[in-house]
Amino acid sequence: MPLTAQMVKEFGLSRGLDLVGIAPVERFEGAPEQMDPRYIFPAARSVIVTARRIPRGTYRGIEEGTHWSNYTFYAYNRLNMFFRPLATYETACFIEDHGFEAVPVYPGVPECNPTRGPLRPGQPGPDVFPAIRIAAVAGGLGEIGWSKVFLTRQFGPRQRLGMIVTDADLEPDPIVPPGSICDRCMACVRDCPGHCIPHVRDNQVVRIKLAGQTIEWADVHMGKCTLTHHGLNVEASPFLARDCPGLRLNVAKQECSEEEAYKLAYTIAGATWRKTPEFPSGRVVDYYKTMLDTTGYYAVCGAKGCIRACMMHLEQTGRIEATFQNEFRRREPWVIPPPEG
Repeated sequence: MPLTAQMVKEFGLSRGLDLVGIAPVERFEGAPEQMDPRYIFPAARSVIVTARRIPRGTYRGIEEGTHWSNYTFYAYNRLNMFFRPLATYETACFIEDHGFEAVPVYPGVPECNPTRGPLRPGQPGPDVFPAIRIAAVAGGLGEIGWSKVFLTRQFGPRQRLGMIVTDADLEPDPIVPPGSICDRCMACVRDCPGHCIPHVRDNQVVRIKLAGQTIEWADVHMGKCTLTHHGLNVEASPFLARDCPGLRLNVAKQECSEEEAYKLAYTIAGATWRKTPEFPSGRVVDYYKTMLDTTGYYAVCGAKGCIRACMMHLEQTGRIEATFQNEFRRREPWVIPPPEG
């Protein structure tokens, strides 16, 4: 029995995926070599993009200012490293059961990948990491919003993405026209505690061409985003930054490059946390140690601007299909005043 796109989609959905989209490899023509899936599998004919939703309720504890670990576990680290990859793996096996090779690709970060020399002439060096959000656009799942977060008609910004590269020639999905979901409302800019998303009027834009269409999003300062994401920002974190006021991590006023911000974020994020005479109560230490022991990762911002503010706007304006009985935000959000100076 021949393998069809419908068969692949039905199997993936039966294994817990929420969305499956398919792109022909020709849509990746012109991609940077280090992001081109054809260099992972030169015989590839199709790129399959998979997605599992982020439950809206994983943001509830952070929204209330009372519970953080659910977001790290169910909406970020473990969703990206266990829940979604398991279904992607099973779908890859299903394809191989039909006689086609399938390469499940973990969504790495191509911008952070060091350049190494090629092992063969005429090809990029290891590691090639396709840009998963661009692949999801190519696969017809949705569009990249102004904040650089991927948006779908079904869930808005609430999903994590994966990829399978295969030599099966599968019927592709049409690309979602740019602007179908994101209306440039700038809620992400206003609510981002890292102040790392430029306003559309600032004309700080990344533009690419994909299958004849112009795709664009804000030139986000990803270093400040990473500092805020990991809780190293006094406006977003009730933990490390607030209990160590001497650090004065006021990200909005930092004059730093993305590289400098990344270096600081990952130095602290990868540190060994333990009680010391300086921190006998272990208030900060216990929180980070618990997060690292249980998930190997910690996320603190909870995507206040790029996901939560965006989600609320898209729900309220009916631009996505996901609906709920009650509004997400039911009272004024909590705020940590920035330090003076």
